[in-house]
Amino acid sequence: MLVSQTILAAVLGITLPATRAIAQSPAPRGVLHVAAAADLQPVLPALAEEYERATGVKIVPSFGSSATLTQQLENGAPFDVFLSADRAHPEQLVAAKLTASPEPLPYAHGILVLWARKDSPAQPLSIASLTSDKVTRIAVANELHAPYGLAAMTELRALHLEDKLKPKLVVAENIAQTAEFVATGNAQAGLISLTIASSPKFRELGSYVLLPIHYAPLIQCAVVMRSAKDPELAKAFVAWLTSPAIQHRLKDFGLEPANP
Repeated sequence: MLVSQTILAAVLGITLPATRAIAQSPAPRGVLHVAAAADLQPVLPALAEEYERATGVKIVPSFGSSATLTQQLENGAPFDVFLSADRAHPEQLVAAKLTASPEPLPYAHGILVLWARKDSPAQPLSIASLTSDKVTRIAVANELHAPYGLAAMTELRALHLEDKLKPKLVVAENIAQTAEFVATGNAQAGLISLTIASSPKFRELGSYVLLPIHYAPLIQCAVVMRSAKDPELAKAFVAWLTSPAIQHRLKDFGLEPANP
């Protein structure tokens, strides 16, 4: 009986040449480095994977508060695209002539929610429950750095709760850190993005309620940076993100489409 080539190689300790795999996706066409607002942390990886399968272009995201990312971009950070949680920070980059985009392009509308763990003393969850003596720590993002933080403080002021709740507030750098404070029990409730609250981990761990929306609309905008290594690839990605096919699916991720 003949011994198969694979078995013979194993016996003799020989490494066979690797066979060429059948291509399952387009050949790599490039890499895009994307500075992305922290509320996109549960969203962008899934979209990036889909985009890479469709085009061969790899998306490498870096998450942070919109203000922090803007400062990095002003200081020359090598990002190709900026996905902000608002319009103001991309406008700042446009005004500084750092973008290839003539103006910010809206790609989504963000939604702020109140979230708490199932075992939190803030349950049953409502804005009124935040005033309970049992609730001593409420997480919000820094309003000077994060658009969702500004929205949270605007909401509390509109509801005449800022002064009453101020001693309880725990301030995080960005909305992802805000959510983590609540998820880990370092805060008993938090004002976070719907993108995070509706992610599998947070749906299992807790619950959220919508807010009356006294804050200015969170119009999340994109810009292509002037320093982008391949501006056409960057523009193509933003065009895909704002295409009807993707816009129609944003609600699955806790966002509203930019052009409902």
